[in-house]
Amino acid sequence: MQDLALTIAPIFVIVVLGNVLRRLGLPGDAFWPQASRLGYWVLIPSLLFYKLSTAEVDIDLMAPFTLGLGGAFFLVGFVILLVSGLAGMSGAQRGSVLQGAVRHNSFMALAVAETLFGSEGLSLGALAAAVLALVTNLVIVPVLKLLGTGADGGLAGRQVLKDIVCNPLILSICAGLAVNALVAERIPVLHDGTAMLGAVALPLMLLCVGAGLRLKGLRAQLAPLALSTAGRFVLFPVFVLLLPTGLDTPTLLILLIFAAVPTAPSSTALAGETGGDTELMNAIVTFQTGLAFATLPVTLALAALWLG
Repeated sequence: MQDLALTIAPIFVIVVLGNVLRRLGLPGDAFWPQASRLGYWVLIPSLLFYKLSTAEVDIDLMAPFTLGLGGAFFLVGFVILLVSGLAGMSGAQRGSVLQGAVRHNSFMALAVAETLFGSEGLSLGALAAAVLALVTNLVIVPVLKLLGTGADGGLAGRQVLKDIVCNPLILSICAGLAVNALVAERIPVLHDGTAMLGAVALPLMLLCVGAGLRLKGLRAQLAPLALSTAGRFVLFPVFVLLLPTGLDTPTLLILLIFAAVPTAPSSTALAGETGGDTELMNAIVTFQTGLAFATLPVTLALAALWLG
């Protein structure tokens, strides 16, 4: 486990560095939001397109990936909504707790997958990201709107369709899979350009994750924070391991990475847009990101031992 922790430690060091740089005012407060937008709209889509369009993608993996990640997503979501409702939490709190439990930091997951399993791991990670991106966009937005604002189903449905059509990650994933299936060889310029852009995507986005952490939000309520973290770091990995996907151990560990990373940094912004508890959401993001320094290597090491 010590070797595993040391292997993925640079990822967390980059996250911490991002927070330190932001606190020092380097390169300036205006830089981080723009860098995050650049990563979301250009760099990460370039990375996903390049990896999926050039790798030997096994489309047959989409079914077990969907069962493992999608199934765990719905099971965790059901448990969290049930427990938070029985605990008497407000709709705004329940929405933030739900995001903390079922959403994932795709930048960190992709970085860990590449660090541990190389280029093949990153390609498999892109497939996992595709599954979770579709499931999350189809489900999470309408549920959050219903919990936070009580919006009608039709309005929420239209918002979901808009988010899917405009989501650069989903578009790049679909484009990469299409090119992989239809084009036998690399496309000059296009693949060279996206490879260069993708090479800087993960380090920059990890820096942005660190810059976005705000420690002052950790004064939020303990019970919602604990419930969300238990759902994220305990229930999600357990369900991924227990669901009968039929995957081999290395591939299953790729899914487990996505199940064991902290929640998405964008959850706070989405909570604000859907009537959620933004202070609680920021506390969840910050707490989980810090806690993942310890929980992620432990989870992966225990799973590897259990799987043999």
